[in-house]
This record gives sequence, structure tokens and C-alpha cells, in this order.
Amino acid sequence: MNSMERVTLALQHKEADHVPVYPLINSVSRKALGISYEEWTKDVKKCAEAIIKTTEEVGCDCISTLVDLSVEAADWGQELEYSEDAAAHPNYQNCLIQTEDDYAKIGVLNPRETPRMSEHIELARLLAEAKGKEMPIVGFVFGPLGILSMMRGQDNLYVDLMICPEKVKPAIRNIADTIKELSVALLEAGCHAIMYDTLFASRSIMSPEMWDEFEGVYMPDICDTVREHGGMVMLHNCGNGIYIKEQVERMHPVLISLQHLPPDCATMAELKEKYGKDITIMGHVMPGFIYSATEEEIREECRKQIDAYKKDGGFILASGCEYPAALDFHMAKVMVEEARTYGAYNK
Repeated sequence: MNSMERVTLALQHKEADHVPVYPLINSVSRKALGISYEEWTKDVKKCAEAIIKTTEEVGCDCISTLVDLSVEAADWGQELEYSEDAAAHPNYQNCLIQTEDDYAKIGVLNPRETPRMSEHIELARLLAEAKGKEMPIVGFVFGPLGILSMMRGQDNLYVDLMICPEKVKPAIRNIADTIKELSVALLEAGCHAIMYDTLFASRSIMSPEMWDEFEGVYMPDICDTVREHGGMVMLHNCGNGIYIKEQVERMHPVLISLQHLPPDCATMAELKEKYGKDITIMGHVMPGFIYSATEEEIREECRKQIDAYKKDGGFILASGCEYPAALDFHMAKVMVEEARTYGAYNK
């Protein structure tokens, strides 16, 4: 059974040969080629080569196009900072949106013609050509509020949403229209699904009502477009207190990648019972834990989650967010080994 077959069964809530597994090994893959963060980010061919090589070495069942969270914001003109050992990120000392009137700068873009989003599409094409027949290729797209926060700063954006929402909403709409077209382009490049990072839909940032007003309202159109073009909708939210119920109502994802239990589920068993019958759960070994834990502690946590979620499929063992970029691949291989052995369905 190959990875495509294994993940497909998990998404259908059926049992495969073993639990599928995907430590989110994106930026750490640069180590497979011995290149810097900056080179990995800017050179699409090397980025693809590194992800493919690491995927094969570790034994992952999936590939995501996640590079960093600044891909979309850069194309509206946000200045980024690059370094040897850290992901590209906005220069928050020089935000594109300096005042509430600057939201008018945010128009609709054609992602096929902008610098970083077009490279992201090309990355998807390279990954799909190399691996798309044997495993799912998942396009990773930041949500509208997350993108806007990269150009304004999260604290300032939060204040603006409260005091001048009429100036912010047109910018959110234009971002939503842009990422809808980005999603279509990623599907055309060979992605099987689009995973939206809706970080703002969590207690760690705002109320569910506020998220729904400013981001949730735009998600049905985006997600319906993905489905109309033959793709699956997936969701990633590593926030504390993720609003699963509200996001399901707006987005109807087939899979949710999460790091923390939602506020309406006290245990993993309750999460499986409440949401795991209809939605595939992906996660949720915390990257911070992976970074500091011993190998045996990693194995114990993987087994605990496999016990809670394995039955009847609908589960992919994964890190709750990106695998620690400072580590080597060892702990990722440990997770894969546990999925293949302890997570075997013929036991």
C-alpha cells in the first residue's frame, strides 16, 4: 500500500495497513542539502529537492508546500527579513500598513504573476510531478487575517478591527479573492488539497464571533471554489482553543491539523467522538515537546495518540505544527516507526 492509498483510506474513515504519518518536515528539509534557510526559501528547485529527499529519507505519507507564512504578504509589498537559521518573516519595523488609511493599498493580485506566490505555485508543480502519483500534495495557504497581520502587525490589526472595521474589511475581501485564485492555481499545479491556516480562529487571538465576522464569512466561497476544482479542503490551526465547530460550519474540511484540544473537548477520546467520525484528525505531537523530549517520551506520546484516534481510521499521526527546524530527522523517523509498528491495523 502506498502513501496515497493509505491517506485516502484515512480520509474515508477506513483502516489502512497502518496509521498514516506526517511530521511537518518543511524547513528542516534544508539540512538534507546542507543549505541555509534563505537559500532554501528563495531557490524553488532546491526547496523542492530538499523536501522530496527528506520525505523519502524519513518515510512521510504526505507533502505540504509550506515554506513560510510570509509568502502572500510579500507580494503586496511587505518587506521581509531573511537569515541563515530562521524562516523568512516581515520586518515589523517597516510594516506595509502603517496607518488605518493604508489598508487601501491592498488590492486583488494575480498570484500567477507575483514573485513569491508564483514561486509557490511552481514549488507545488515540482513536488506534484515528482511525488503526486504516490502521495497527497497539499497546498498550504495562510488565511486572510493571518496574511493581513503580516503587513500590519497582529496587535495593530486587532485594534483596527475594533475601531475602524469599515477600512479593514475591503482589504480582507481583496486578500480572500487573491487566495481563492492562488488555491485554484495550486490545484492546477497538481495539489490534491488546499490546507488553510486559520490561526485567528482560536481563543489565543479572538472570539469566535469576531473571527466569523472578519474571516469566516469569506471562507465558504474560497472552499467551495476548491471543491469545484476537484480539490479537498483541509484546515491547520495550531492556536490554543481552536474553534472547530465554527470553522466546520463555514469550511466543511475533510481534515483538521491541530496542536491543542479545542475548548469543547476535554480529552482526545472526546475529540475523536465529537469530530473524528466525520473529519480526519491530524496531529498533534507538539513541536516544543519534540524538541525537548527523549526518544522514549516521543514514542509514548505517539502511542497515546494512536490509541485514542486509530480505530476506524480518520487519523494521521503528525506534529501539531511544523517539525522543529533546529533538529535533525531522528525524531521524525521515530514518529514514522511508531505509526508503522504500533499503529499497524493488522495487530
